Amino acid sequence: MEAFNNAASKSFSTLFFFGLLFLLANFLLFANAKVQSHEFVVQETPVKRLCNTHNIITVNGQYPGPTIEVNEGDTLEIKVTNKAQYNLTIHWHGVRQIRTAWSDGPEFITQCPLKPGASYTYRFTIQGQEGTLWWHAHSSWLRATVYGGLVIRPREGTPYPFTKPKRESLLLLGEWWNANPMDVIKEATRTGGAPNVSDTFTINGQPGDFQKCSSKDTTVVPIDSGETNLIRVVNAALNQQLFFTIANHKFTVVGADASYVKPFTTSVLMLGPGQTTDVLITGDQPPARYYIAARAYASAQGAQFDNTTTTAILEYKTAPCPAKGAPVKTLQATLPAYNDTVTATAFTRSFRSAKKVSLPTDVDENLFITVGLGLQNCPPNANKAQNCQGPNGTRFTASMNNASFVLPSTVSILQAHKQGIPGVFTKDFPVAPPVKFDYTGNVSRSLWQPERGTRVYPLKYGARVQIVLQGTSIVTGENHPIHLHGYDFYILAEGFGNFNPKTDTAKFNLVDPPLRNTASVPVNGWTVIRFVADNPGVWIMHCHLDVHIGWGLATAFLVEDGVGELESLEEVPADFPVC
Repeated sequence: MEAFNNAASKSFSTLFFFGLLFLLANFLLFANAKVQSHEFVVQETPVKRLCNTHNIITVNGQYPGPTIEVNEGDTLEIKVTNKAQYNLTIHWHGVRQIRTAWSDGPEFITQCPLKPGASYTYRFTIQGQEGTLWWHAHSSWLRATVYGGLVIRPREGTPYPFTKPKRESLLLLGEWWNANPMDVIKEATRTGGAPNVSDTFTINGQPGDFQKCSSKDTTVVPIDSGETNLIRVVNAALNQQLFFTIANHKFTVVGADASYVKPFTTSVLMLGPGQTTDVLITGDQPPARYYIAARAYASAQGAQFDNTTTTAILEYKTAPCPAKGAPVKTLQATLPAYNDTVTATAFTRSFRSAKKVSLPTDVDENLFITVGLGLQNCPPNANKAQNCQGPNGTRFTASMNNASFVLPSTVSILQAHKQGIPGVFTKDFPVAPPVKFDYTGNVSRSLWQPERGTRVYPLKYGARVQIVLQGTSIVTGENHPIHLHGYDFYILAEGFGNFNPKTDTAKFNLVDPPLRNTASVPVNGWTVIRFVADNPGVWIMHCHLDVHIGWGLATAFLVEDGVGELESLEEVPADFPVC
């Protein structure tokens, strides 16, 4: 008995010791995490670009808005006060929002918008994400000027998985209209035609040297000879994929959408709206000034696009000063042709996760979703000349699986779901297109007009989901950046033409597929993604070309609560906005 007691005592001591170690490790883990509080005041601010001053909607009077810098594990509390004339929400693009769907932000999906004069505090924790994300308005076209960066560094004391850079720079690529963007989309909604394209692209809000009245404010990025710097690039443009390069310099890509990737080298990036890319550059060129440049990747044949080039300057600190009165020389950058799909595809196919991933091999939900444009017949009582200015007297629309998504207007889908409010949405989004057709070939005109409705797809907690996103050639084929809220997903493969499960499944990368929150579906092609539905709430999946989401290129997943508190949505906040 004494031997038994001694053994039990030793066993208990060992368990107690390891228990203390476990508690200490968790204490140290959470001790480094902080709660950050910020205030965003949304207001009208006069801003001069391209020789003209416009009153635009900003956050804290800044364009672009303030950059939030956090460490992984930190909690953010951001009070947003709307002093603008428009209803508004803020979306924290790419943040997983584990159990905090009330803070995701898309209007009428997770919340009613903030009315003028109203406030709401978004509360969420950054969990398991490092790198670059961003935030933006998620109401109509307000994100044309209401956006900013979200930089997530490793926990304090935890290094980057690459040599620590000497300095970091954040470059936000945007679009600028010599008009009120809200008026631009309002007019397009009235006419049923395509909206006017932007007048210029911007880098950190500045058009750059090639645009009128702009050169004195061009963004300058410093570098020293021999140093390696981290540049975080965000495509915050409303409606355009963008090529990005720096004259005479190579990029080592190390991250995308707040996930690390296997490093690879390239001279050009292609980012769809919503996507972020982290790159290392080395000061290995003769000290001088080098153009940083971005312009459109325009994949839609025949569609109008902004063909301007925006610039910033990479400036070596030891660059020689020009002779007195002589112009400052900046070396020119070379960008791909506007329609260079080969370069765009080579870039997107280069991504791999930094390590082997734990990928669900069995799939519970296998969806095939067509994404693309469409046309609505002119309504019987409409003035055709004024209200149906799409092709052949129609109105532009868009859809997924022939379902054109309509936002509710009196309550959000998440509220309707949790409060049992009927008639707001239906749970019948189709698992596949109602009619099979040659998706990227000649499509019968009878399939060009989708059905409108607020249709969502329900998912059980923990369901393993695979989605084939299939582009179509209806009206015109183009590259669609598809963004899923509340989740990161693995991109297993992409290709051109119609997805063929008999042959294309063999192309799946099941070892180290990249983890993203926004996938570029190739022009007249397909992309396959996979994720586990382990975050309860209502999560919109939509094209991040804002004109397309307004036309209905979206759906939403309703993910049920699981078992217990840790698998369930948090309670609705006390200050939650009401319609």
